[in-house]
Amino acid sequence: MKTLIAISDSHGHKENLEALSRVFEECDYIVHLGDGRADMREISEKYPEKTYVLKGNCDLCGGLKEAEIQIEGVKVFACHGDLYRVKSEPYTLAAEAKERGAGVALYGHTHRAAIETVNGVTLVCPGNLKSPLYRGGTYAYLVIDKEKCVATLVGAEQVDE
Repeated sequence: MKTLIAISDSHGHKENLEALSRVFEECDYIVHLGDGRADMREISEKYPEKTYVLKGNCDLCGGLKEAEIQIEGVKVFACHGDLYRVKSEPYTLAAEAKERGAGVALYGHTHRAAIETVNGVTLVCPGNLKSPLYRGGTYAYLVIDKEKCVATLVGAEQVDE
């Protein structure tokens, strides 16, 4: 069994990432889906073997736009989402993930936490860490075991909007 924390859109609010330090330490994978890439410098240095930091549309510095991660028999496709029109529809992202053989696609960009299944692909948006967790910030926590993935959104205030 492996665990993954997916975060996105911290937009310079490093203090909200610091609040998750215990989760970062305990999980097997850390994925930041962009728009706050520079916020992850210390975390990437502390956990280089398990951290993936992607470039979002607001990140000025270079970096990966996409990643594919194989975990316990589950292929995870990760991206910021802006190149796949995630603000208007989920089908383009689901089709790209399916074409890559991924059963899970992680994305950011919308700032709205969501989990949905489209054409057999589980799409997970962790929302944003622009706000503190107790005031609307959210993240996603995934448990992957024997080709099965269970995703949970943490920070329900934003999820229930």
